[in-house]
Amino acid sequence: MKRIIIITAAIISLTLGSCKLGHKYVKPSIDMPQSFAGNADTDSFNISGLKWWEIYSDTLLQNLIRKTLVHNKDLLISEARIKELAAMKRISVADLLPSIGGNAYMQNEGLDYGGDNYKNDPEIGLKLSVSWEIDLWGNLRWNKERSIAQLRGGIEAHRALQISLIAQVAQAYFELVALDHEYSIVTRTLQARREAVRIARLRYEGGLTAETSYLQAQTELARTATYLPSIQRNISLKENEISLLTGEYPNAIQRAAFTDDVELPSGVPVGLPSTMLQRRPDIRQAEQQLIAANAEMGMAYTNRFPRLTLTAQGGLESDEFKNFLKSPMHFLSAGLLGPVFDMGRRQAQYRAKQAAYEQACYRYENVVLGAFTDVRNALVTFNKVQDIYLAWKKLENSSKATMELAQLQYINGVVGYIDVLDAQRNYFDAQIGLSNALRNKRLCMVQLYKSLGGGW
Repeated sequence: MKRIIIITAAIISLTLGSCKLGHKYVKPSIDMPQSFAGNADTDSFNISGLKWWEIYSDTLLQNLIRKTLVHNKDLLISEARIKELAAMKRISVADLLPSIGGNAYMQNEGLDYGGDNYKNDPEIGLKLSVSWEIDLWGNLRWNKERSIAQLRGGIEAHRALQISLIAQVAQAYFELVALDHEYSIVTRTLQARREAVRIARLRYEGGLTAETSYLQAQTELARTATYLPSIQRNISLKENEISLLTGEYPNAIQRAAFTDDVELPSGVPVGLPSTMLQRRPDIRQAEQQLIAANAEMGMAYTNRFPRLTLTAQGGLESDEFKNFLKSPMHFLSAGLLGPVFDMGRRQAQYRAKQAAYEQACYRYENVVLGAFTDVRNALVTFNKVQDIYLAWKKLENSSKATMELAQLQYINGVVGYIDVLDAQRNYFDAQIGLSNALRNKRLCMVQLYKSLGGGW
């Protein structure tokens, strides 16, 4: 009992006295601008704090996003990765604690030294063994810190993927709705072109115009018809894209009708750049990767020092079964294993991890810089998209009035049919441009919400 007390006290003193060598992690200091330099409101609150269903009010879109968050395969892979990293973290924690094992055996060894003295050497044993590596320099604790950082990084990667998928579904949905509207524009234009061909044919057959006008009307009808197959293809491809995001085989996507009542607020609160560091999961993931790289550098540093392992065995061991319970045994050992001369291998490994940590620092700074740029670009788009829409709206109104006037003047013989064609083409292009401007008004909010880290 006295021996056990002494050994236990020695182990506790070694454990408590052990140190953790290496460079302690310090969060990098990022010199960021004080604001995003946009016209949007900048304060302590930002729209990323809103739930995604508060941003996207369309119930059909909400259903698609919910499907994506449940069935998307990339998201499921990410969830499984988190489970893997959680198990790896548990292993690193277990490495810090003693390992206990048991062994029960019966064996019979035949010995015949010299060839004339053969005898049996039976043995029966029941042993309990304890093995413990004392973390003298912090190698195992660095390993634990790395595994925790990897787990947290995996969680942040999952959140970043979730944000990306929500934005992808929303963007694809709005683009699909815009394609429907574009298809309706082309369909209406085709009906107008057919009417124009009918009128041109009547005027030609009545001798009011030359055949050229009739042929030009037919040409314009055929040119407009070429848009339909392309739009139909794009609609099918967009439906397939959304189906893939939702984890389903290609199928028809339910969506709302296109409306032109998209009203953007005069300004949206985007928060301070410092809040973005706390909100965006890709930045948080990059920091966890930096912590893991620092821990790996600590592991490489402590690998250069000896490692102490304590082993203890106790139990019963006898060569006769009748004396088995009367035959206690114990075994104690301490092993110190360390490098003596390895041609600089461990030192080179440490230098390599230092370089890897330096890369992680630059990578973290680059992620922050990219995030700031994403927000700035989204704000620039947000501040200009309304002006772009109003410009297209004005062009659409004026081109429509010009076309109607040109058609009236053509019927009265004031202008030629080529003037009518030019006016029709301008009006058609203006309608498509206005449709795209309306689509971009929706997409600018998608990109701004995503860039601020909203959606998880």
